[in-house]
Amino acid sequence: MKILITGGSGFIGTNLIDGLLNYGHEILNADIVSPKKLEHFSFWVDCDVLDSRKLGKYISSFKPEWVIHLAARTDSDGKTLEDYKVNIQGTANLLNIIKKKKNIKRLIVTSTQFVNYGRSLPTGDEDYLPHTIYGESKVILEQLTRNAQLDCIWTIIRPTRVWGYWQPDRLEFYRMLYRGLYIHPGRKPVTRAFGYVENVVQQIIKILAAPKETVNGKVFYVGDEPINLLDWVEGFARRINNKRVIYVPRLFIKALAVLGDMLSNIGIPFPISSYRYNSLITDDDAPMKLTFDTFGYPPYTLDQAIDETVRLLKFYHPEFRGKTRFNAHK
Repeated sequence: MKILITGGSGFIGTNLIDGLLNYGHEILNADIVSPKKLEHFSFWVDCDVLDSRKLGKYISSFKPEWVIHLAARTDSDGKTLEDYKVNIQGTANLLNIIKKKKNIKRLIVTSTQFVNYGRSLPTGDEDYLPHTIYGESKVILEQLTRNAQLDCIWTIIRPTRVWGYWQPDRLEFYRMLYRGLYIHPGRKPVTRAFGYVENVVQQIIKILAAPKETVNGKVFYVGDEPINLLDWVEGFARRINNKRVIYVPRLFIKALAVLGDMLSNIGIPFPISSYRYNSLITDDDAPMKLTFDTFGYPPYTLDQAIDETVRLLKFYHPEFRGKTRFNAHK
C-alpha cells in the first residue's frame, strides 16, 4: 500500500514508519524536518503542510491510497491560535487536497487527549474542554475533519501521553535519573494516561486495516491502560541507576517551580516549571475502553516497554553505558 505521512520525522512518525515498513508498505514522509534515522531519508520530502501548492504536488505525484496526518506543533508554549496555524491551516490544506483526490481511500487525522482535560472523562466525541491553546487548536482540527464531507474513510486518533525512544524531551529525565538527581513531588499516586509508542504504532496500523464500519467517522484514543505515574518513574529508576526515586514534599517542588517560572521569564532554563509541576501532581485519565474492545490490548507490557526503551537509550547514547550504574531489568 502507498502511504503518505505528514510529519513522519517526528517522534511518533519515526516509529510508525519503521512499523509500516515491516509490513512492506511504500512510504512518503512529507515533513519540514529531516528524518531522525539515516535509512528514512530515501522516502522523505521537504514539505510544509502550510504550503498547499507544494503539498498538493507531492500528493499528486505519489498517489497515496492512505494518508496519516501527524504534522503538528505539539508544545504548550504558544500564546495564540496563530502560533498553532500548522495544526489548523495545515490540516485545512490537507483536507481540501484529499477531497479532490479519488485515489485516497483512508485518512487518519491525529488530534490529542488534551481536547478534553481536567475533569471527568468526556461524555462523547464532541465533549470538549481544552486547557491549553494547543488543545484548542486540536479541537478546531477535529471540527474541520468532521465538516470536510470526505468521500474516503476517515478516523480521528487522540494519542495519550506517548513515550518511548526518539522522544528528545525525555532525555533530560533519563539523565537526571542516571545521575541520581531526579526528585519527585511526594508519594501520592497520580493516574496517568500513558502510551508506549510501539503500542500506539500497532493501534494505528490496526485502524488502517479495519473494516470501514469499524472506524469510519470515529474517534479512538491510542495508548495503554492508565497507570500510576510512580510505577513508570520507579521502573525507569531501577533500570537506569538501580536506585529508588528521591521523594520530597510537594510544597518544596512547587517553590522550585515558581523559581523556574521567574528564571524562564528572563531566558534562563530551569528543569521545573509550574506547568510541569501541575502535570506531575494531576490525575490524567483517558477512555481507552473502545480502543481495547475494538483492537484488543497492546502487545507491550509496561515492563517490556521500559526494558526496550532502556536498551535503545543505552545503544544510542554512550553516556548511559556505565556497567556499574546502568542496570537493565531482568
